[in-house]
Amino acid sequence: MKFYITTPIYYVNSDPHVGSAYTTIVADIIARYKRMMGYDVFFLTGTDEHGQKILQAANAVGKDPQSFCDQLASRFKSLWEKLDITNDYFIRTTDPEHMKVVQYFVKKMLENGDIYKGEYHGWYCVPCESYWNEDEIGTDKLCPSCGRELKYISEENYFFRLSKYTNALLEHYRRNPEFVQPDFRKNEMLKILESGLKDLSITRTTFKWGVPMPEDPEHVIYVWVDALINYVSAIGYPSDVERFNRYWPADLHLIGKEINRFHSIVWPAMLMSVGLPLPKMIFAHGWLTVDGQKISKSLGNAINPTYFVEKYGNDVLRFYLLRDINFGKDGDFSEKNLINRLNSDLANDYGNLLHRTLAMIQKHYSSVLPAPSKYDEVDEKFKDDVLSRIKEYTELMDEYSLTQAIEKILEILMLANKYFDEKRPWVLAKEKDFSNLGTVLYNVCESLLKVAVMFSPIMPNSSQEVLNRLGYDSKPSSEVLSRWGVLKPMAKIIHSKPLFEKVEIVQQKESEPKVENLIELDEFKKVELRVAKVLSAERVPKSDKLIRLELDVGELGKRQIVAGIAKYYEPENLVGKSIVIVANLKPAKLMGVESQGMLLAAKDGVNLRILTVDGEIAPGATIS
Repeated sequence: MKFYITTPIYYVNSDPHVGSAYTTIVADIIARYKRMMGYDVFFLTGTDEHGQKILQAANAVGKDPQSFCDQLASRFKSLWEKLDITNDYFIRTTDPEHMKVVQYFVKKMLENGDIYKGEYHGWYCVPCESYWNEDEIGTDKLCPSCGRELKYISEENYFFRLSKYTNALLEHYRRNPEFVQPDFRKNEMLKILESGLKDLSITRTTFKWGVPMPEDPEHVIYVWVDALINYVSAIGYPSDVERFNRYWPADLHLIGKEINRFHSIVWPAMLMSVGLPLPKMIFAHGWLTVDGQKISKSLGNAINPTYFVEKYGNDVLRFYLLRDINFGKDGDFSEKNLINRLNSDLANDYGNLLHRTLAMIQKHYSSVLPAPSKYDEVDEKFKDDVLSRIKEYTELMDEYSLTQAIEKILEILMLANKYFDEKRPWVLAKEKDFSNLGTVLYNVCESLLKVAVMFSPIMPNSSQEVLNRLGYDSKPSSEVLSRWGVLKPMAKIIHSKPLFEKVEIVQQKESEPKVENLIELDEFKKVELRVAKVLSAERVPKSDKLIRLELDVGELGKRQIVAGIAKYYEPENLVGKSIVIVANLKPAKLMGVESQGMLLAAKDGVNLRILTVDGEIAPGATIS
C-alpha cells in the first residue's frame, strides 16, 4: 500500500512562521502514522521561489533573486529539521529539473488546445500573486484574501481554457464526494463551479523571474501554474515512469483554506488537460490566528516557531497544535493555552501516571516488569475499554480527524488513572498482595505502551522515551495496537525523571503597580501623537534593521522617518497602513538618513507590532 502526501510549497518572500509550521507538522504526523500502519509513504514539501513578489523582496534587500531564494529555502529546511519533519523530498521551483517539467506540462496543455494568447485586463494582487474578477473585489478594489490594494493590469498573456472544464469538474465532485474536505470547504468550491469558470491568465511579461513560456520566452509562466506542477515533477513525471506510477495520484494534498481554489479547481483542470489522474483528496484546513488575527507574512504578524521549540520542546509544540486547535477549522494560537495543555494533559495525566507506576515497579519488583495474574471484572473492563478507544483512534486518524484522535488517547490516560486509583496499588503493596499488584502495574504499563505508540506520530521523542522506559525495544507499529499483552514480563524498566516538566504561569499580583516612573498629565501632553499614512517604504542601504518610510501627516505635510523594523516587516507590506507617530520629536540621523519623527510599536521579546489605527481616519489626525 502506498501513500503520497504533500504540503503546499511555501513562498520564500520571508522567513517561515508558525502557520507554515502547522501545516508541515500536521503532514508529518499523518506521514508518520501511515508508515506506522505499514504504508509505503512519500512525503513531499518544498519552496515556491518564482514570481513578482519574490523579485520585489530580493530587490528590496539588494540581492539577486536566486541568492535570495537560496537563503530563504535553507531557513525552511533548517526549521523542518528542528521540528523533526520526516519529508522524503524537498523540492524547490528553481530546481532546473522542475522548471523543465513545468515547460513540458504547459507545452502539453498548449498542444491539446487548452492554451491561447489574448489580452488580459483586470485586477491583480502582488502579495498573493492572484488574479481577481471585478465581481469578486467590490468597489474598494482590495484583495479579498489579504486586504491589500489591487493593481489594474493590462498586458498580452497566454490563457488556460479553465472554463472548458467546469462541467467535468462538477461531475468529478459528484462522483467523488470526499474529493475536497472538510465538506464546508467543498461546498465553497461547488458554488464557484456552479457559477461558471472563467479562463485563467497564465503568463506575465512585466518581469522575468519565472519559468519561460515554451517557444515564447518573452512570457514567464504564472507562479501558481509553476508551483502546482511540483506535485508531479517531484515524483519523476514524465521521465521516471516507474516512480511516478508508484505514487501518483496523490492521496492527500494538505493545504490552507486560502489556496483552496487553486488546488481544488485550477489544479484538477490542469491535470484533466494533460490526461493525468486527479488527486484522491484535497484537505483545506483552517487558519491559525494570534490574538484573533490571521497569521500572515503580508500582514506582518508571523511568529517564529523556533522560540516555542527551544522553550517547551518540539513534542509539546506538536501536541498543542493538534490538541488545542480543532484540525480543519480556524484556531487561535496562545502560549498560555500551550502551557495549560502541557501542565494538565502531559505532565499530570501522562507523565505522572508513568512516573508513579514505574516507581512502584522499581520499589517492589527491582525494576523488572511483573507478570499479570488472573483478571477480575475491573481488569477485563479496563482492557476492553482501552482496546475500544484504540479502534476509535485508528478510525479517526484514517479520516484525518486528528484532534478527535488525540482525545481518544487522552481518554485512555483518563481510564488508566482511574483504574490505578480504583485498584489502589499502594494498599496492595502494603498488604503484600503482589499477585494483584503485579496485574495492576502490568496493565497500566501495557496501556502506557499503547498510548506511547498512538502518540508516536505526534510526539516522537517522548514516545520513544516511554518505550525505552517500559523495556520495549521494537519500533511503534500497528501490531502493538491490535492486541493486549504485548509487553513481556521480566523486561527491565527504567524509572527516571518526570517525562514532562510543569511550567509555571507567572501572574502579576493585583497589588503590584503595573507601571513605574509615573508622569504627570502635563508631561504627557508635550508629546504630539499623529496618524500618518505610509506612502512608500524601502530598506536603508547597508542596514539589516532600518526601513525608511515616506509619510502623509495631513496638515503637517509629508515627512520621512527611519525605523528599526526590517526584521519584522517587508517594506511593501507597510504601504497604505495608517500608523501612529510622535510628530514633535527632534530630527535625528540614522545611517546618514534623517528621521523626522518616530513610529510607535509594541514588543514582547519575540514579536514587534506597529501601532495602527482601527478604521478609516484622515492622515494628520491628532491622538489624545
